[in-house]
Amino acid sequence: MSGKLFRKDIEPCCAYCCHGSDIGEGEMVCIKKGIVRSDGACSKFSYDPFKRRPPEPKKLDLKNTLSDEDFVF
Repeated sequence: MSGKLFRKDIEPCCAYCCHGSDIGEGEMVCIKKGIVRSDGACSKFSYDPFKRRPPEPKKLDLKNTLSDEDFVF
């Protein structure tokens, strides 16, 4: 899993660039470019793995998949 977060071919995105800081509402302040969109990118992109957030895990739906017979030996 960590290979995906630290690979060399990360697609540039301001949301996880070391030059930007989140200011809310889909915007960031960049020390190189000023106010930018979080989903934007530029040639000054430098990847910061600590800003990248993994997707939320999917919820396990147990209501329709298991029955009492599944727990009998």
